[in-house]
Amino acid sequence: MKQKKIRITFILPSLAAGGAERILSFIAQELNKDDFEPTLLITGYEKETVYQLKELNIIYLNKSRVLKSVFSLAKYFKKNKPDIVVSSIVHLNTLTAFISIAFPKIKFVAREANVLTTLNKHNPYTKSFFPKFMVKIAYRLVDCIICQSKDMQKDMIDNYQVDKSKAVLINNPITKLYPLKPEKNIKKNVFKFITVARLSKEKGHDRILEALSKLDFDFKYTIIGNGPEKEAVFNKIKSYQLENAIEYISFTNEVHTYLSENDLFLQGSYVEGFPNVLLESCVVGTPILAFDAPGGLDEIIEQKKNGLVAKNIEEYVMYLKALHSDFIFNPNTVSQIVKDRFESHYIVSQYENLFKRLVA
Repeated sequence: MKQKKIRITFILPSLAAGGAERILSFIAQELNKDDFEPTLLITGYEKETVYQLKELNIIYLNKSRVLKSVFSLAKYFKKNKPDIVVSSIVHLNTLTAFISIAFPKIKFVAREANVLTTLNKHNPYTKSFFPKFMVKIAYRLVDCIICQSKDMQKDMIDNYQVDKSKAVLINNPITKLYPLKPEKNIKKNVFKFITVARLSKEKGHDRILEALSKLDFDFKYTIIGNGPEKEAVFNKIKSYQLENAIEYISFTNEVHTYLSENDLFLQGSYVEGFPNVLLESCVVGTPILAFDAPGGLDEIIEQKKNGLVAKNIEEYVMYLKALHSDFIFNPNTVSQIVKDRFESHYIVSQYENLFKRLVA
């Protein structure tokens, strides 16, 4: 007798550009269709979609805000009776957790996207519209919380009182393998840096720019991203007189091309969930220089092999100058480290095993 497929509904606010959107939709698409029957439920608008997904049932609620989807979500659960519901991003996780009270037969999984405690310290505007005590209650209601990094898992256990048995660590996968770039001699070219990140306070563009202002050699710095801090970032660029060294791109579908063309990825974040773009950068062979921060850096970066982690601006500047004199990274080594750890089939199988345990 053929085993019944596990029906899973993945819920996201949108399929606009973003790490949570890309990873969860990728997982939904990659599940073994012999064992699972996945559906992607989007509370937002179809017109915002940037990720093209194949052979996946996608439903759009076309609501302007997550809160406005409460009754539509409850109606969907009642009608379709999925075995498992998986949501991502804290406000959606909180909402579905409270809805779960009415559906005790469904297993509810929350995939957290950030180290919330640290994120809220550095950027209060990113706080959920649910107060912390409600998030704590919500995360006790769900059957499982998927944490992308050890730092996130620790934050959930220590600061949100999530039971250790419910906080499951699964790193993000490499969603696409791009060609490896060739080696080049840095000394014969202008040193080229790149950052791909939302222009928001927690991403730390301010301290990258401060570090660059202290360099005594020519460089080119490409910034890709948009966000609420755009004006502040450009004011910093002007105050440090770096205008001639900066290339700004608000959005592109060719991120991997820009990553390949640059020598070093500059990570300024004060906190991350699990920075997918660092995996992308390493895949093409471009190493990382990051500030020490919670959110998976120690799981991605192997010091002096695919990147460097600095404790402060002084050390960041020291590393930049040292790499200008002696670029120690080999593209193949940089790439292979992340391929070995975050290969997609390996990560997807962890999700599949978790889902099977939940309904066993």
